[in-house]
Amino acid sequence: MDASPNQHIQAIVQTIKSEEQRVRSKYSILAYQDILGLLFLLLSLSGMLGVAWLYFISYLPAWLSIFIIALLTSVAHEIEHDLIHRLYFKRHPLAHNSMMLIVWLMRPNTVNPWYRRTIHLQHHKVSGTEQDIEERLVGNGAKNPILRFISIVDFLLGLMLSRKQFKQEIDGFKFFTIFNAGFPITTAYFFVLYGFVTFHSIAWWLPGSTTYPEWVVSGMAWIDFFMVVLIAPNIIRSSSLNFITSSMHYYGGVRNMLQQTQVLTHWVFAPFQLFCFNFGYTHTIHHFLPNQPFYIRQLISRRILPIMKRHGVRFNDIHSLQRANFYHGKEVVPIKRQ
Repeated sequence: MDASPNQHIQAIVQTIKSEEQRVRSKYSILAYQDILGLLFLLLSLSGMLGVAWLYFISYLPAWLSIFIIALLTSVAHEIEHDLIHRLYFKRHPLAHNSMMLIVWLMRPNTVNPWYRRTIHLQHHKVSGTEQDIEERLVGNGAKNPILRFISIVDFLLGLMLSRKQFKQEIDGFKFFTIFNAGFPITTAYFFVLYGFVTFHSIAWWLPGSTTYPEWVVSGMAWIDFFMVVLIAPNIIRSSSLNFITSSMHYYGGVRNMLQQTQVLTHWVFAPFQLFCFNFGYTHTIHHFLPNQPFYIRQLISRRILPIMKRHGVRFNDIHSLQRANFYHGKEVVPIKRQ
């Protein structure tokens, strides 16, 4: 008798649970989940502040500072993802919400994590459909390549360009609900970003002998500093993450969890995986078992991925990008029970 999609799904879920239990038994430190989450956050935050200081005193060049901080903020994203699922300090609101605030400050080009919890949990319920606002905000399902690129690189501009379509297709969509979810931190981020672009664009056209008021020079010095230690790293991080996630999630034609995502292991995605903590390699595991810390997924992924492939999860379906992420093609060959 051929196995049904639900039986394939349950087989994957049980294997993930078994592998998690195996690594937890092997590494006793994994029992301290709250402490590990806090430790990863403090280490990434300390590294980020340390690099910013070294750049400030001219010890590190701008390009290296941007590179390192982009890597560190990718860790903060994984921690925020875990916090959204209440995996750290669930019974200690002060600690939990303090961590939420810190990851938002480290990644200011996102809406606040309390609002993102709402759309992310909705994402798990409606993944692969037009109601999945979280994925659609970053370009998933967009047929226009220019709009898709803008959504990947600039969340705010992509939202503004797509708001009419979203209003027609997504139940309860309100532009200002999402826009206001970025105040005040994301608002400040875009103020710095657009201020930097505007000033240097105008300065490029003006004669080299042009003089500026002292307050403009002083203000731009700080804007240039924050571009290096906060804005540019997060552009790299978020663009890499948005490209990977909008590539691996299917949009349309999805009928079960096997079809919600694919796994991206192709070498062409490697540079982007670097800045989103191997997201394309491990995120599909999260869809089958959401309440699992990011470091557990990394530890078990080598054993889990072959199992998922055997049970019908697609790998490196790059042609799906030509279909605007539509799940299409031959059905997964069912696995016969022995």
